[in-house]
Amino acid sequence: MTFASVADRDSIEAESEWEARDVPKTTFAMLSETAAKFPDRPAVTYQLFSGPTDKAETLTWSDFHGQVCQAANLFRSLGVGESDVVAYLLPNCNETVVTYVAGQVSGIVNPINPLLDADQIAAILRETGAKVLVTLRAFPKTDVAQKAAEAVKLAPNVKHVLEVDLHRYLTGVKKLIVPLIRPKNPVSHNAKVASFTAECAKQNTTLDFPDATQDRVAAYFHTGGTTGTPKVAQHRFSGIVYNGWLGHRLLFTEEDALMCPLPMFHVFAAIVVLGASLKSGAHIVFPTPQGYRGDGVFDNFWKLCERHGITFMITVPTAMSALMQRPVDADISKMTTAFCGSSPLPVELFKRFEKAAGVTICEGYGLTEATCLVSINPPDGEKKVGSIGIPFPHTNVKILKHTAEGPYECATDEIGEICIDSPGVYAGSTYTEVDKNHDLFHHDVYLRTGDLGRLDEDGYLWITGRAKDLIIRGGHNLDPAEIEEALAGHEAVAFAGAIGQPDAHAGELPCAYVELVDGATVTEDELIEYAKSHIHERAAYPKYLEIMDELPKTAVGKIFKPDLRKKAITRIYNHALTEANLNAEVTEVVEDKKRGLVAKLSKKGEVDDAAVTKVLGDYTRPWDWAA
Repeated sequence: MTFASVADRDSIEAESEWEARDVPKTTFAMLSETAAKFPDRPAVTYQLFSGPTDKAETLTWSDFHGQVCQAANLFRSLGVGESDVVAYLLPNCNETVVTYVAGQVSGIVNPINPLLDADQIAAILRETGAKVLVTLRAFPKTDVAQKAAEAVKLAPNVKHVLEVDLHRYLTGVKKLIVPLIRPKNPVSHNAKVASFTAECAKQNTTLDFPDATQDRVAAYFHTGGTTGTPKVAQHRFSGIVYNGWLGHRLLFTEEDALMCPLPMFHVFAAIVVLGASLKSGAHIVFPTPQGYRGDGVFDNFWKLCERHGITFMITVPTAMSALMQRPVDADISKMTTAFCGSSPLPVELFKRFEKAAGVTICEGYGLTEATCLVSINPPDGEKKVGSIGIPFPHTNVKILKHTAEGPYECATDEIGEICIDSPGVYAGSTYTEVDKNHDLFHHDVYLRTGDLGRLDEDGYLWITGRAKDLIIRGGHNLDPAEIEEALAGHEAVAFAGAIGQPDAHAGELPCAYVELVDGATVTEDELIEYAKSHIHERAAYPKYLEIMDELPKTAVGKIFKPDLRKKAITRIYNHALTEANLNAEVTEVVEDKKRGLVAKLSKKGEVDDAAVTKVLGDYTRPWDWAA
């Protein structure tokens, strides 16, 4: 059956209730079915380097199944039961993919972003109570091993550290040189350290223990999008299998090959893309440890797609923008579709990419808290550019507004909060921290996403902004998305982020930060005038605009607004202090778990503390003297 409209979605739902569908009950059952059907077909391919002829290692489905069994047996031998946690702090590689699945088979897997600092990593390890950490052995040009050692020192619950050595992927001179220049990694923690590869090799290639028979929590994914301090979301087998089933039912077969340069600590790559591969048998390719961020990936991207016979690329808007600044210099005739997520896709970029690459773009929407997938512009139907498409089968989306009398459902095209119920929503227990689940659901069923949006007359979902990102100017709510969309329409603009900068009178005023297309030239004043001519509401005109070499972004391409807010707070507060002739300045802005963003001030000489308090007291953001 095709998936082209709401009617098609409804027809798929009418076949059966989700609970009655004949689908695997666990991730391992999903893998085992696929390995039995396609034992000799390619499952996962990994390249350490991005060259189109560089060494690539491919695991067949039989290989993959055997290695998952070995790793799961190893974890179980180290004391990991169904409620215990295996964390990993790894860049992309075949061992990462194996650990992700094996961690779920033996217990609960906890992927962690290697870009976090050691304190944040340690906090996640403590929050999840991880017993085992799989991480890198010290390797040139990365500090992952060093951060892991420091984090484990701060998380004594970790009893075993298993190291993955990327040296085995090297060839030629590099294979000889790396042992000579490998950085030292002094260990000051008490966990036992061993080689992941050597220890796995001692294990059987069939499972030594029974697979789970009941639905349970199988994964912990920390949030790390645009809202600052990570929270840990719980994902059950049922939600993971649901995402895999969607990918197989609507998009992929064993004949497909998927290019996925996204990180395996994020739900998009792990639950959506790998999940769909596990269910369908599609071949998945991971180029370089850093994916899109890896050296040469953008320059070699199209040639890599040709090499691996890619039919379907997984991408985000930032990556699409970078690719459009390079020629399509390879035969990508097998590629039919690009699945884009993580943040809204500017209309002009959508048009340029489809024309240049000759592929159909399906823009989708998901979130960590819902075990990811929510909606997609239908692969076989109308693509409403700028929308996030039609909710998936068995996903119920409501647009609700919160009032003193309780939530009410919005009418067609009325903006409210996007709230969802699906097999991926763990009602009442989304986060590991109980307090963080308070007020997270409407009617105890519908997950409040924090995204503002609307459903149109055809059932397409549109995001209009973030509820918590609203710019509140003198009590008047302004949607930053309107400012961002206006600026994104300028041919020189690659990306734009709008926030509310502190204001002594209005509380907040709109300001914007912009990243230009390579080689573009435009002034900040010109962009402000352009924005004014394309923003309908005068109150939303940006009062300040700054062109940056690159906007701060997360690993999956979202603009990281806490960094923009920090810049704005620093600029506004320092201007106010200078205007008042006070010898103090903001030296940093830090995130406090309870107070939010806090400005830290240092004295440049004699200063009247009371005068500083008076000047900064006009603003709503808190401040402290730096220690």
